[in-house]
Amino acid sequence: MPDQNSLVGGKPSMGSESHAISPEPETPRDNAALCSLISGLGYEIVDISGFLDAVHQTSDEQLATLNRAQTELAALAESSDCVVKSANRVNEASHKALDAVEKSVETVRVSAEKSQTVSGWVAEFDTRIVGAEQTLRDVTSANAKITNIAVQVNILAINAGIEAARAGDAGRGFAVVASAIKELSDNTSKAAKGIAEQVGRLSATVQTLKAEAQGIAKDATHILEQSSVTDSALGEIAQTIKQTTSDVETMAQQAANVDKASTAFAPAFNQMSQLARQTADGVTQANARSNALIERSEAIVQQAASLTGKSEDSRYIYYVQDAADRIREAWESQLAAGRITMADLFDRNYEPIPGSDPEQVMTRFTNFADATLPPILEAALGFDPKVVFCAAVDTSGYLPTHNKKFSHPQSHDPVWNAANCRNRRIFDDRVGLKAGRNTQPFLLQVYRRDMGGGNFTMMKDLSSPIMINGRHWGGLRMAYTFN
Repeated sequence: MPDQNSLVGGKPSMGSESHAISPEPETPRDNAALCSLISGLGYEIVDISGFLDAVHQTSDEQLATLNRAQTELAALAESSDCVVKSANRVNEASHKALDAVEKSVETVRVSAEKSQTVSGWVAEFDTRIVGAEQTLRDVTSANAKITNIAVQVNILAINAGIEAARAGDAGRGFAVVASAIKELSDNTSKAAKGIAEQVGRLSATVQTLKAEAQGIAKDATHILEQSSVTDSALGEIAQTIKQTTSDVETMAQQAANVDKASTAFAPAFNQMSQLARQTADGVTQANARSNALIERSEAIVQQAASLTGKSEDSRYIYYVQDAADRIREAWESQLAAGRITMADLFDRNYEPIPGSDPEQVMTRFTNFADATLPPILEAALGFDPKVVFCAAVDTSGYLPTHNKKFSHPQSHDPVWNAANCRNRRIFDDRVGLKAGRNTQPFLLQVYRRDMGGGNFTMMKDLSSPIMINGRHWGGLRMAYTFN
């Protein structure tokens, strides 16, 4: 039977019965059953803790969403208030614009009426001018007749004067009359000539007035047409402003309703946010307590495995301790041969590999680990079908070399890389760091392994420290399933 030192001090060995792990040789089944129960307890605790982790994450996401919603609600309330104020200002401006347009419409209508009056007066004036032209033509015609009569009278007067001269003294009285008639004829001719000149000037003036009146009539008609168009346009503008004013009033009312609803909803939302925070705090506390419970359960599992020596995990413990010792021997041999230095082997400067996603890093011992670890790591996969992986990590959780099935070159798919390119990565989660920093002969942990897509599987993570020339380098991890 393996002695107790096989679990406490190093690799398995066959020693004396006085150092047997099992306290009572006659009850191995009871010890195994106890370890199985403790292991099952650890399983349930870790599973519950994983569930609480998920709840905690969901709670944090919900709380963050509520915080964003609360911020957005406050912004909405502020925006609603601004919208209400803006709508009120627009409404007031719309009413003012409507008043101005209606006044403009009235002014245009009055102007149109006046233009219509002017147009009518101009049309009547044009008719009167036509009548005046006719009168002037009649006057001109009559004046021409008078002029003609005056000419005839003048001829008669001349002839009468000639005849009076022939008659001598007997025609002297007749000569006086002829002279008077001639004088009257001359005066009549002069007057007719003056009248003709005045009528000519008056006709020219009338023609000018007629032309101007026609121009005024044309302008008045154009003004009437433009007034009609302007009146129609202003009417449409007024109607549009009325509709806009109505819409703005509706919008203002709706904005006021939104503002009122936001104001009324805010206290309930704040209470909901407060309850969500309290729930999140409770989940955080429960998660912290579950993590503490995990630590205690792992300590119990650790003690049970150490004391009984006949648990279902014993053979795995022996194997991982032996494998860690073989790594120690191999590396110390390489150190002695000068193939690597202690400074390089304990290098903690992690240089990121450009373009890697998830990020991979290199150290001065990465290539050395790639050259020396695979035989030991691959052999562990054949130890038992339940073994999922075996890898060495330093005290920072850095895993330089993994099993070949997890060491593929990275692709352009980060999700695929996360599952298949797990070498040269730092796993600084709780399990990874504890495995790398543990200095006890072995450490048995239970954890939920993320398989991607929201799927998890319960695993046991067994590790043993790797000591190089008495200095703690890290640990060898071997993970295997429960079933």
